[in-house]
Amino acid sequence: MTAMDKSEYRLENLSCASCAAKFENNIKNLSSVEEVQLNFGASKLAVVGNATVEELEAAGAFDGIKVFPINERRHEPILPFYKRKENVVSALSLLFLIAGTITSFRYSETYPPAIVLFAIAIVIGGAGIFKVGLKNLIRFEFDMKTLMTIAIIGAAIIGEWREGAIIVFLFAVSEALEAYSMNKARQSIRLLMDIAPPSAVVKRGVEMVELPTESIVKGDILIVKPGEKIAMDGVVLIGKSTVNQAAITGESVPVTKQQGDEVFAGTINEEGALEVKVTKLVGDTTIAKIIHLVEEAQAEKAPSQKFVDRFAKYYTPAIMVLALCIAVLPPLLGGDWQTWIYQGLAVLVVGCPCALVVSTPVAIVTAIGNAARQGVLIKGGIHLEETGRLNAVAFDKTGTLTKGYPEVIKFITAEGFEKERLLRAVAAVESLSQHPLAKAIVTYANSNGIKNVHASDFQSVTGKGAYGTVEGSTTYIGSIEWAKELCTLPATALKEADRFQREGNSVMAVVTDTKYSGLIAVADPIREESKAVLQKLKDIGVQHTVMLTGDHVATANAVAVDLGLTDVHAGLMPDDKLTKIRLLREQYGRVAMVGDGINDAPALAASSVGIAMGGAGTDAALETADIALMADDLEKLPYTIRLSRKTLRIIKENIMFALGLKIIALLLIIPGWLTLWIAIFADMGATLLVVLNSLRLLRVHK
Repeated sequence: MTAMDKSEYRLENLSCASCAAKFENNIKNLSSVEEVQLNFGASKLAVVGNATVEELEAAGAFDGIKVFPINERRHEPILPFYKRKENVVSALSLLFLIAGTITSFRYSETYPPAIVLFAIAIVIGGAGIFKVGLKNLIRFEFDMKTLMTIAIIGAAIIGEWREGAIIVFLFAVSEALEAYSMNKARQSIRLLMDIAPPSAVVKRGVEMVELPTESIVKGDILIVKPGEKIAMDGVVLIGKSTVNQAAITGESVPVTKQQGDEVFAGTINEEGALEVKVTKLVGDTTIAKIIHLVEEAQAEKAPSQKFVDRFAKYYTPAIMVLALCIAVLPPLLGGDWQTWIYQGLAVLVVGCPCALVVSTPVAIVTAIGNAARQGVLIKGGIHLEETGRLNAVAFDKTGTLTKGYPEVIKFITAEGFEKERLLRAVAAVESLSQHPLAKAIVTYANSNGIKNVHASDFQSVTGKGAYGTVEGSTTYIGSIEWAKELCTLPATALKEADRFQREGNSVMAVVTDTKYSGLIAVADPIREESKAVLQKLKDIGVQHTVMLTGDHVATANAVAVDLGLTDVHAGLMPDDKLTKIRLLREQYGRVAMVGDGINDAPALAASSVGIAMGGAGTDAALETADIALMADDLEKLPYTIRLSRKTLRIIKENIMFALGLKIIALLLIIPGWLTLWIAIFADMGATLLVVLNSLRLLRVHK
C-alpha cells in the first residue's frame, strides 16, 4: 500500500471484532477500492482507490459505522450512560422482558399478552441483530449475529418466547459492555491524539498570529507562554523554562530548557516564556510518529492472535455441524424433536466465537496503549510477546549502563601544591584543548567554583597531552608515560595511577614546570539506576545479563563487577556485537539487546527484541528498534518486561476463559440442563471476563 494513493480515515462505532472483519470485506467488494487495511484496535481505516466517504459509510451501515478523514480533528461527544443507544436498547428490552415474565408467571408462558410482551422485548433488543443476521443467512455468511438470529427464530418457532427474549437482552448487554470496554482500551490513543494543541501563536515579522498547526511551517517562531502546551517540535531560540515532557517520555520531573535545547509538541511549558523555532511539520513531530507507530503496532497481529484467528476459522463451522447433529440425530433415533432442536439452538448460541476472537487483540491494544503513556513505544504485538519470553538481556555499556560522557572521578594533588590553584591552572589549559577528556576537567573545575582563568602559549602534543602557561608557570596535563619524560614520578603516584587504571578510569598526570603536581582520574560514570535495574531484572526472572562493549577489557570488567552482570564481552566492533548476539541466542534462546539505536543497529536487528534508549527526538531509535524507551530511562526496562509477561499471562487466561466456559456449558447437554439463557450467559460471561481481564493491564505501572 503506497502513500501516494492511500487515504486514511478514523472510524466511530466500531466496537465488534467480527463487525470489523465484515466491514473490511464489504469495502474490498467496492469497485472503486483496490486495497484496504482496517485497524480494529485503533479504529483506523486505510484505503487505496477513490472510494468516497459516503461509499465507505454505506459499507458499514449495518453497524452504524461513521467514517472521517484522518486529519479532521474530532472530539467525540461524551454521552451520559443513560443516553447511549446500546444502553437504552438494553434497558427497554429488559423492561418488556420483566413485564412478560411477571405476566407468564401469573398466567402461563403461552398466555397471548405474555407472548406479545416477550416479542416486543425481542424486537427492541434484537432488531439490529435480525437485520444483519438475515442478510448474512441469505448470503450464507455465518458470523455471531447469524448464529444468534437462527437461535432466536428457532426459539420462537418452538414456542420458547421467554428464552428468546432472555437471549436478546443478554446479547444486547454483551454488546453494550463490549463497546464500553473497547472504547476504554482505545482511550490511550485518543489521549495521545489530544496531547498536542490544534493551534499556536506564531511570530511572523512583527505580527503575532494564531494559526492551526497544519499551517505552521519549518522556521516559524512559536511564542509559548508559561502554562501553555508547545504545539510543534522545535529548538528554543529565546528564553529559559522547565518543560513537563511526561506526555512524550513518561518523565515525571520537568526538564530545564534553554537556548539551543530541543522541545517536543504536546509538552507543557511551566515557568518562563519561550520562543521556539519550528523544526518539523505537524505530521512529522515526535508525538505524530508515536501515534502512528502505536496504531501500526496495534494493527499487527501477534502470534497468539494469529493462532486464535486460525482456530476460529475452523471452530465456527464445527459448532454449526455439532448443533445440527444434536438437533437432528437424537430425534431420528427416537428422541423428542422439540427438546433436541432446543438443545441444538443452545449449542449454536454457546458456540458464538466472540469471546475467543477478542481474547488477544483487546489485551494487545490495552498493553501497547498503557506502555505508550509510560514513555515506552512497543512497535507490535509480536515484540510484546517476545519481550515476555526473554531469557537474557544484552546491554551496550556507553550511554546505556553508563551516562555516556566522561566525568572527573578523582583529583589528587602532590605535597606542596594547593588544590584550588592547581585545578585553576589545569582548567585554564584544558579550556583551550579539543580532547574529549578536556571538557570533563573544565566542567569539574566550574562545579568547584573556578571560572575565567586564561592560559597563554597553549600547545597540544598529539598522543601525549597539552600544556600552557598559567600565572607564570608552565602546566602540563597528559599521559603517565609523557609525565615520566618530563619529571620523576613518585612511587606512590605510580601505584595510585595503576590502581585507577585497573578500576577502568583514564588517568592523567599534572606536571608544573618540572615537578610532579597531581593526578586526575576520569571515567564514564555508571548510571545511578543501573545497579537497581539489573537487580530488578533478576528479581523478575531474567537470570542472564550480558555487557557488549567496544571499551577496554579492564574498564568493562570493572563496570561488570560493580553492577553484578553475569557476563561481559569487551573490545567489540559493531560486527563483533552482531556475532555475539547470534551466539547468545543459540545459548539462551530469546535475547534482547539494549543500545542507543544508532551504533548498535546490527545487534539490535539480530536480537529477539531490539530496545533503543532515548527514542524522543531520535528518528534512528524510533525506526531501528522494536521497543524505544523514550525518556532514555533504563528503569522502564523491568516495567516493559513485567507488562509483556502479564500480557502473555492474560492472553492465556483469556483463551482459557473463552473456551472453558463454553466447554462447561456444552457438557450440560449430557444431563439435559443446557438452556438458551444459560448458553447466552456463558457466551456473554466469557466475553465480559476476557475484556475485563484485559483491562487489568491498564493498572501495570513503573
